[in-house]
Amino acid sequence: MSVRLAPSILSADFAALGDAVRTVERGGADQIHLDVMDGHFVPNLTIGPAIVKAVRRVTSLPLDVHLMVTDPDACLDAFAEAGANAITVHVEVLPHLNRTLGAIRKLGCRAGVAINPSTPPEALNEVLEDLDVVLVMSVNPGFGGQSFIPHSESKIQRVRQMLDARRSRADLSVDGGVDRTTLPRVVRAGATVLVAGAAIFGTPDPEQTTRDLRALAQQAAGAQSRS
Repeated sequence: MSVRLAPSILSADFAALGDAVRTVERGGADQIHLDVMDGHFVPNLTIGPAIVKAVRRVTSLPLDVHLMVTDPDACLDAFAEAGANAITVHVEVLPHLNRTLGAIRKLGCRAGVAINPSTPPEALNEVLEDLDVVLVMSVNPGFGGQSFIPHSESKIQRVRQMLDARRSRADLSVDGGVDRTTLPRVVRAGATVLVAGAAIFGTPDPEQTTRDLRALAQQAAGAQSRS
């Protein structure tokens, strides 16, 4: 099983964002995770398309844009034009989810759906065939540096079972509280993309931490494949 590491710039120093992105790229990051928050769906305001465009200029890594907003349909074009490779939206705000996923794919981006801690995996049942990414939130979205919610582990397992039952090749991404302690458990549960913010950018040497976490992820994936 292949596992990828996606540093989240939410916890990076925005005064030196280009340097932060280049640092984790040198450390072996597989993609960059960008959290877009509107102050309505979640109690925080973060970035817009201009920041995504700026990050696109400094890295060739895939950019995964996570839209934590009440009206994602209104901004899909802007983020695709800014350089997003994948756009992830929340099931909780979209009554016509399959239409939105189709729109994302028409823009040339991979289509993802995120579910909050209180949202059951079954909310994805009718769109599993339309997904390139499932993002399980293992904290309540809005702020970086939160602790991993313990029951998320079993939830990841349930999503993994659902994807396998449909023979889906979608990424199973996990975001929230992923660090050296929780990372092996998340991989054992079936995650294939690990989003880490504070666990990387909150350390004295983000480059080395990225390298260490990626090695730990590969080790955990190897152990999972052998079990």
